[in-house]
Amino acid sequence: RFKLFASSKYNQTKYEEDKQSLIAYYNTLGFRDAVVEADTIYPVSNGNVNVDIKVREGRKYYFGDITWKGNTKYTSETLSKVLGIKKGDIYNLQQLETRMGRQLNPEGGEDVSSLYMDDGYLFFNIEPVETSINGDTINFEMRIAEGAQATIRDITIAGNDRTNEHVIRRELRTLPGNKFSRTDLIRSNREIANIQF
Repeated sequence: RFKLFASSKYNQTKYEEDKQSLIAYYNTLGFRDAVVEADTIYPVSNGNVNVDIKVREGRKYYFGDITWKGNTKYTSETLSKVLGIKKGDIYNLQQLETRMGRQLNPEGGEDVSSLYMDDGYLFFNIEPVETSINGDTINFEMRIAEGAQATIRDITIAGNDRTNEHVIRRELRTLPGNKFSRTDLIRSNREIANIQF
């Protein structure tokens, strides 16, 4: 029978992970200085334990000015539009990492890294730097190293012993002579997986 609040055994490792998840959640709400000040675990009747956690939230922060440095391929306005974070938005490091392309975006959509990597910039890198904190507002400078565009030279298929190579090759979206594209590479991988190889 399904129980929403089923009991489980206390696990110290999972408990420490849960405390980190709790702080990460506070960080998504703008409380970047949130910390667990104290926690107490004590036994109660029937062999159960209670957990008391004292959290200090700290101040709530907001995004301030976001400037771009090192971009030559795309304008700062284009990159700001793709980033999708505006001055006055609640500070959320996870959202910033996702919109830069450092974390997988569960909702899909474009991110700054994909914009560059889908146009051949395999060695692209972006580094957010907090330039100043004015009260509850954090200003950022997004430092970009575009690198050179990369072209696909060869595609090698190794370990295939179930089908002819041309069956796999016809599913590829990445072809020799094309500019590198992260989206095409991911799509090729998905297409090959769909034919069960």
